[in-house]
Amino acid sequence: MTYNYFIRNLSVALIFTAILAGCNSKNKTTSDTLSYSNPLPVAFGDPYVISAPDGKYYMYGTGGVENGFGAYSSENLIDWHYEGQVYSGTAPESWTLKNYWAPEVYESNGKYYMFFSADWKENPTNELENFRIGVAVSDKPTGPFKEVSDRPLFDPGYPIIDANILNFNGKTYLYYSRCCYKHPVESEVAVWARSQNLFDEIEESWVYGVEISNDFTSVIGEPVLLLQPPTTMDNPQTEWESRSVTSGEVNRRWTEGSFAFENNGKIYMMYSANFFGGKNYAVGYAVSDDPLGPFQKASNNPVLEKNVERGGEVTGTGHNSVVWSKDGKKMYCVYHGRTAKTGEERVVFIDEMKIDENGILTVDGPSTTTKEL
Repeated sequence: MTYNYFIRNLSVALIFTAILAGCNSKNKTTSDTLSYSNPLPVAFGDPYVISAPDGKYYMYGTGGVENGFGAYSSENLIDWHYEGQVYSGTAPESWTLKNYWAPEVYESNGKYYMFFSADWKENPTNELENFRIGVAVSDKPTGPFKEVSDRPLFDPGYPIIDANILNFNGKTYLYYSRCCYKHPVESEVAVWARSQNLFDEIEESWVYGVEISNDFTSVIGEPVLLLQPPTTMDNPQTEWESRSVTSGEVNRRWTEGSFAFENNGKIYMMYSANFFGGKNYAVGYAVSDDPLGPFQKASNNPVLEKNVERGGEVTGTGHNSVVWSKDGKKMYCVYHGRTAKTGEERVVFIDEMKIDENGILTVDGPSTTTKEL
């Protein structure tokens, strides 16, 4: 199923009904409830949604356009209108070359800042993966976004992707993933893989955090390692975070696609593990008292994973963001996944997400049945 298929069908609402609800005969009221079913008619990977001051939601993601990013807008998180390409990396002054991934947009002082990953033109050693993180700015959520610098935000000396921003207690923090590329790590999983004649080494990606200036132009201090795959086989997180290796799919373990937010004074960091192009991509989370850790992974991980073993049809669930309803009462997990019908194309799903009185985070998905928003 192609991206153009979704564009042609955007004029058709997914499933949209109005359900009248009454209280009682003495004090009768009505309310409109929206219903929908996944996947949404948007062919994005790494979807990121903001609720803008103009009352609309805007979605950004990987794919759909050449050398840049497109965007959609919505009044209700269900019916999405394509806004076209909002950022292009083809300008002569751009530091980027190719592979535009994982855009996230933040509103600050009336302007919109897009953080994104791309291959850096400056590549004297001809690295196959030369990703860095850049920032572009626009006066509108629909762009056009123009880069704030002719260089990446910073260069840690290794390829990085998946920028995510957290504002906490007046400070701004950047989270990112160090790529697996040329990053072999010894662990009991790596030893096991060799013993099974699967792989000689296992490369890993790790999530780091660093404080940045509130104007998004510079890094403050040194990056801090926050999350990485478990090193031992008996760790309760090892099984689900190592499925791409143990299934023989690929010699890499990922910790990527982080999304951090504050809840009741705690920092929750959601993250994805396993190969983004495979069926085992899944989401977990970790919690900390401080934006730069230490983070403790949750015992109920993963909170989002394929459901085919349970009679469902969804695989490859991952790289999520979180958006709140306009009244702030509900949280929604927005992520990409695949079904048999969509094939290898990543499409967008949205499911309600909750944190209970004990701080336990759960996602009501992946779902494909009709649900109320």
